[in-house]
Amino acid sequence: MERIPIRHLSTTQAEPDLFGNFGIRRIVDLLAGKDMLQELHRHDFFYILVVENGEGHHEIDFRPYDVTDHTVFFMRPGQVHQIELKAGSTGYLIHFRDEFYLPQDQKAGQLLRKLSQLNHYELNADQFQKLMRVLSSTYQEYTEKQEQYQEVIKANMGIFFIELFRVQNSSLADQGNLYNQERLEQLLSLLEQHVFSHKQVAEYAAMLNLSAYQLNAIAKTMLGKTCSELINEYLILEAKRYLLATSNQVNQIAYSLGYEDVSYFIRFFKKYTGHSPEAFRQNFR
Repeated sequence: MERIPIRHLSTTQAEPDLFGNFGIRRIVDLLAGKDMLQELHRHDFFYILVVENGEGHHEIDFRPYDVTDHTVFFMRPGQVHQIELKAGSTGYLIHFRDEFYLPQDQKAGQLLRKLSQLNHYELNADQFQKLMRVLSSTYQEYTEKQEQYQEVIKANMGIFFIELFRVQNSSLADQGNLYNQERLEQLLSLLEQHVFSHKQVAEYAAMLNLSAYQLNAIAKTMLGKTCSELINEYLILEAKRYLLATSNQVNQIAYSLGYEDVSYFIRFFKKYTGHSPEAFRQNFR
């Protein structure tokens, strides 16, 4: 079965001495005076595009965004995107794997998960300049590689993430929502790991030591959706990814998503999109 094209971090793109293969590049160097056009693909690493001045178009998981000044695009591993970036754009491209933050650094990991819930950030001039000062220092450390530069880079990125988190909706920082927010993060993480083999709300409730009612209440409070809706949305999203980024047959896609009954998968897909899988592929490719 054909897989969605995955881009990996190569040794020329990342710094192997930094755990998690962290890398940072200036957009102007990346473009080298030319427009950049990348077709639909996915990454196995975090991808952060920080646009100081720029023009273009960026589509992440089939949601379109204009590339404009003072914007940040934050993608987590597994998401699909395609991008057009015009020559003359400036800013930074940052990438790193999950291991960039050690598993035992739970607070950093939680912050990263919160940030990656949003793919697109629009900042005012003051907010953006704070980020640019941090990234300018990070880039300098990355290129000069003075003593203990790895620790400085990790500290700088911690500041970057905190500053970006402050831009997010203040409700995420509301201590009254902290419990629900943590449970939601756990649920979303479990969905990414198990949704192809576990499609029932009760299964995720058991993993989180909650009742199905409690889990649905949390999802409804935080996102305005039931847990079943979140499960179905994730399955539909992954089906769309395969339909548009590969030439796999519908039955192959159905099996890869955990559906043995292909006709049921086709009905399920049409119910939520208004199109059969083949019609969706023809209309949106």
